Amino acid sequence: MSVLSIQVASCRHIEGKGSRGSVESMCNIYIKNVKIFFYLGKRLYLCSMKNYVHTLLIVFCLTLLSGCDNYSKLVKSNDFEAQYKAAMEYYENGSFGKARHLLENLQLHYRGRDNAEDIAWYYANSVMKQDEYYLAAYQFSNFCRKYPYSVRAEEALYWSAYCKYRESPVYSLDQTMTNDAISDLEHFAEKYPQSTRIPEVNGYLDELREKLMLKDYEIAYGYYQTEAYHAAYVALKNFINLYPDSPKKEDAMFYVIRSGYEYGANSREDKMRERLEQVISDFNKFATLFQNSRYLKESQAIYTKCQALLAQLGNTKTEAR
Repeated sequence: MSVLSIQVASCRHIEGKGSRGSVESMCNIYIKNVKIFFYLGKRLYLCSMKNYVHTLLIVFCLTLLSGCDNYSKLVKSNDFEAQYKAAMEYYENGSFGKARHLLENLQLHYRGRDNAEDIAWYYANSVMKQDEYYLAAYQFSNFCRKYPYSVRAEEALYWSAYCKYRESPVYSLDQTMTNDAISDLEHFAEKYPQSTRIPEVNGYLDELREKLMLKDYEIAYGYYQTEAYHAAYVALKNFINLYPDSPKKEDAMFYVIRSGYEYGANSREDKMRERLEQVISDFNKFATLFQNSRYLKESQAIYTKCQALLAQLGNTKTEAR
């Protein structure tokens, strides 16, 4: 005997007047004193209180199965008006998965009709509310292309950009989506400069630009870590010029000094003087900007080494004469 049969067996079916008549709901429960009466189909059952937990579980499962069965029938039916009405109800009740499924089926049927815009809008929102931001960004962008003069066009453009912002990965990964999000957010700000969303947009832009800054620093510092000192020197210099107010500026300037020294000290003699003099210039700028830097002692040691090497080069020239 199944679990369901065992639990039903614990309830006594009551024949008679109470069980007759049309019963619309599948399961109705009535509690009187210490006994529970409930309808299952058109049969009336009596349960003692000790079995009421099992009874409630049965009722819950049957109700759930009934709801699923009704939804499946609705999806397979050709009653598109009923599907549209149900989709809106599911959406309002927070059942975004069911709403999305119905709306997806309805898009083809209502193409070019009055409800097409509503269906496209709520479908995109249903996808977004299920945290599928990549697909939602496409759906909102598609909405903007199809309905450029809609009163929802501004919101659709915002949500498309927002979804790309949510898809932006951590800075250590590929930043293609970050660049796309920045482009879309900037486009929104240009098109709707008076929008109430502008403060949010500016906040997202700051966050995304910081990711790009950290990514660029990671790449530049990576050259130093792999002992590609010339590439590191150039990349770090470019980083400083591109992000003059970056919180990574102190680190970048220090590694410019270290990279420049390693590159200059291992250069040909005819190039060494020029490169070491540039390192000394870089040190002077660093020491002026960051007088209390944690890198100051180490950078001063590099400065001293550069002066010593330059002195040796001078002596070598004198001896050669």
